Amino acid sequence: MPLIEYFYSAHSAFAYLGSRRLYEICAAYGVELVHKPFDLSPVVEAQGGLPFRARTQAHVDYFFGREIERWAELRDVPVVPYRPTHHDADYAAANGMIAAVGASGPKVDALAHAVLQAHWRDDADLSDQSVLESIADAQGHHGRALLHQATSTAIKNLLARNTAEAMDKGVFGSPTYVVDGEPFYGQDRLELVERALRAPFKPTRWRNPPVD
Repeated sequence: MPLIEYFYSAHSAFAYLGSRRLYEICAAYGVELVHKPFDLSPVVEAQGGLPFRARTQAHVDYFFGREIERWAELRDVPVVPYRPTHHDADYAAANGMIAAVGASGPKVDALAHAVLQAHWRDDADLSDQSVLESIADAQGHHGRALLHQATSTAIKNLLARNTAEAMDKGVFGSPTYVVDGEPFYGQDRLELVERALRAPFKPTRWRNPPVD
């Protein structure tokens, strides 16, 4: 069975925008999707990227305005028409709740999408435990028990391993899809992910040009 490792954060705009399409691709090609929620900021900064708080206003306006709105229209995905109110909140518990359900299968697929959707469609505060419990309850889980598990040492360690693995694999943003060892960054690469499942791309080795 083909396998995709899915590295993302619970508040990622582009993970949300590509979520439904990703699941469609996995279903069409019989793919096992392995969820690896991780702590985004350390991964971005480890690769030399800037956290959003350090980026220019022009970049932030483009990201939260034109780019998200264009892709939301193209993917037919509802989004709030502004930067989510709680976008700078702590997402450890939300990531942990996804991880606590398991690495793969329809239950974690559904919960992950529901968490992303709550943030980007409903402007929910994913650092609020009552909000997370409600999302989990709506997906058929025992919200309070799942949240307790999400904040356990075991799940915190799992998230730390996911974050370290993302760094080791050169991941520099969310979402990143790894197909047979090959990373594809961003939901705008999902067409390339689908192509890779049909016929793997020929490996290349980039080199610097020779110096005279």
